[in-house]
Amino acid sequence: MELRHLRYFLAVAEEKHFGRAAERLHMAQPPLSSQIKQLETELGTTLFERTTRKVELTSAGILFVDRARQILADVEAAASDVGEIGRGAAGVLRIGFSGTATYRLMPEIVRLAREQMPLVRLQISGEMLTPQMEQALLDNRLDAAVLRPPVQSAELSLDEFEQSPLVAVLPLNHRLAGSTEPLSIADLAHDDVVSYPRGSSVSSVVAELSRQAGFRLRIVQEATETSTLIALVSAGLGVAFVPGSASLPLHSSIALRPLSEEITLGLGTAWKPGAATPLLNSFLGLARTASENLHAHDRPPSASETPPETP
Repeated sequence: MELRHLRYFLAVAEEKHFGRAAERLHMAQPPLSSQIKQLETELGTTLFERTTRKVELTSAGILFVDRARQILADVEAAASDVGEIGRGAAGVLRIGFSGTATYRLMPEIVRLAREQMPLVRLQISGEMLTPQMEQALLDNRLDAAVLRPPVQSAELSLDEFEQSPLVAVLPLNHRLAGSTEPLSIADLAHDDVVSYPRGSSVSSVVAELSRQAGFRLRIVQEATETSTLIALVSAGLGVAFVPGSASLPLHSSIALRPLSEEITLGLGTAWKPGAATPLLNSFLGLARTASENLHAHDRPPSASETPPETP
């Protein structure tokens, strides 16, 4: 199997017509049909159901579309990375970020990287879930991931450098939005919930909290991005539970309420030790420094640091 076979296959799959696919590929139709038949013979299965009127993907063909696109994307990314290094970059690092880390920590990391690793190009993937990043690390599609533990695979290492409280996000007109006391998760047992997808770190923690409180969450909508969850709360679709952070994309129509359970969620950098390089090791230290910088900026000054009032 050659890369051209994958390109030919995707053209036919997307056009659903051999003639139009051949025009798109700037080739005659008979050679294209012959190449697809060769591919099917090599794979040992039929990829298309052909009739006189249309071409449809088989079940095997539908699966192969995703795989073929991923293979071609990986090849293009590899070519781009090699080209970057050939043009003078010291290297390329592919980094994934969890939802809230995308908003504030990621820009600080990028800023430090430009100062301390100016010849390194960072490929950033933001607002990812921990299971997605974990699999991407195992598949060598990411070099490091700033994520929320735990990670399930023993093949990965984790440097945890931050803790955030779990908070409830309520519409401003919610009956408890103006409460001055921390809320228990049981206070929201009868509310609709918008949530990160099942299996994510935050949704797993919240599901366990509700189980301990004796009820099941009424999840009405799932979203990968923290910004989307907050927008859905703002629209009145339900309440949400997210890691509390100064970097949250806040709306004027929501309220953040602490939880009496006082659950904290970690944040750290995960990587595959076998793939560690001096470049990656430098990034691990840089991520921790970025987090420390932000926390130092957020910390109120002590009495000794407070400047005297001007008379």
